[in-house]
Amino acid sequence: MAGQTAPFSRFEWMIAWRYLRARRAEGGVSVMTWISLIGITLAVFALIATLAVRAGFRAEFVDTILGANAHATVYQSGEMSDTGQIDRTIHDFDAMAARLRNVEGVTRAAPLVKGQVMASLRSRNAGVEVFGMRAEDLAELPRIADPETSDGDLARYDGGIAIGAGVARELGALVGDRIKIISPNGVKTAFGTSPRVSSFEVVYIFSAGRYDIDRTRVYLPFEQAQLFFERDGVADEIEVMVQVPEEVDQMVVPLMQAGGDRALVWTWKQASGGFLNALEVEDNVMFVILSILVLIATMNIVSGLVMLVKNKGRDIGILRTMGLTEGSVLRVFFICGAFTGVIGTAMGVLLGCLFALYIDPIFAFVNVLLGGEAWDPSIRGIYHLPAKLAFGDVVSAVALSLGLSFVVTIFPARRAARMNPVEALRYE
Repeated sequence: MAGQTAPFSRFEWMIAWRYLRARRAEGGVSVMTWISLIGITLAVFALIATLAVRAGFRAEFVDTILGANAHATVYQSGEMSDTGQIDRTIHDFDAMAARLRNVEGVTRAAPLVKGQVMASLRSRNAGVEVFGMRAEDLAELPRIADPETSDGDLARYDGGIAIGAGVARELGALVGDRIKIISPNGVKTAFGTSPRVSSFEVVYIFSAGRYDIDRTRVYLPFEQAQLFFERDGVADEIEVMVQVPEEVDQMVVPLMQAGGDRALVWTWKQASGGFLNALEVEDNVMFVILSILVLIATMNIVSGLVMLVKNKGRDIGILRTMGLTEGSVLRVFFICGAFTGVIGTAMGVLLGCLFALYIDPIFAFVNVLLGGEAWDPSIRGIYHLPAKLAFGDVVSAVALSLGLSFVVTIFPARRAARMNPVEALRYE
């Protein structure tokens, strides 16, 4: 009969199930087994929750970069002007923008004037960075021209100024207020340099989802910025948007060729590469650390299974004398240990997925408990804790947990299979 029995037959599952549901007084499942079950559940939950938060944070951070900034910036190397100064401005900016738009994969190319100034309203001041941009180009920035997160009318942009929500909070500005922008590089007179001051009506307040953008950025109509910064007939750079931002590095050479001999290109990956690389390293380190927690949790299966084998020594001896093979005994106890790993993994996956799906109300509750200090956007850059539940992350967590659970179960199961039935029954 033993030779004809297929692996994991019905009677092997029956014996394993009887051992698992037996009371502790009968030598059944020990406290260590329950501890290992809870440990695996919590470890898998922590692994999935951490991976989801890290993936969500990276996705949100990249989305705010791509939604409010150029995917690539084209500017020019400096050349000596008639006055002996280095000139990096672009004189034929419209022609260059047209050539860049003709590059395959480019969706937008817009001339830009930039400068750092001080904004003032009543007695409050804030350092800001001015982006001089045309209205039709500004309307193509998804994170800026979003009616759900903005206030005011972007159609009035040509007659005023658009400011970030953080700038508005710093100045106490509302739509309709007139703010001053002050540049120290003003008109030179016999008594020194006089600051350049202009006032503009706030017609639009945007929120890009990034604290540093909302806190420092304002947009001026392109011609007004040229006039204010004395960039008559020139632009500082060309902002370029592409169809596939992740592949922007492959477009550097075509963009430089379209830009001309003096053209240089700076991509969003170069600007944020250090931070993104740090995120990737942190993701790998967190996965290794949490994998160790899963391993520690699965090692408790060994303790519980060793105690079960010791308590069931008499049963093993009887089963062996009845003709049960070593392989059958091994599979019985393997089922007992693997069952703990499967149940713990399933519960951990359930909790982890629920955490990722309902992270907003959970985090809101935690934020209330901590008095609203759980998340500081000035430090982390974005306004909320995101989570992105990726199928690959869940599969990785399940494979890791089940793999470790099955491997560690083999060792005490082999010990039970190799138990000598004579020794097991000697003192019975």
